[in-house]
Amino acid sequence: MSKDKITPQERYAAKYKKQYSLQCFTNTEQDIIQKLESVPNKAGYIKQLIRADIAASKKDNG
Repeated sequence: MSKDKITPQERYAAKYKKQYSLQCFTNTEQDIIQKLESVPNKAGYIKQLIRADIAASKKDNG
C-alpha cells in the first residue's frame, strides 16, 4: 500500500498500538475459554484483571 493511502487511524495504530495473543487449549483450559466466551468485551475484561493485579501489587509492596 502506498504511503498516501494509509488513513490517519492506521498511522496512529502503527505508531502506538501493541497487540498480544493468547492460546488456550480446549482439553486443559476449558474454564478460561468458557469465561472469556461469557464476557461481551474480552479485551476490556482482561485489561480490568491486569489493572486489578497492578493495584493489588502496589498495596502489597508499599
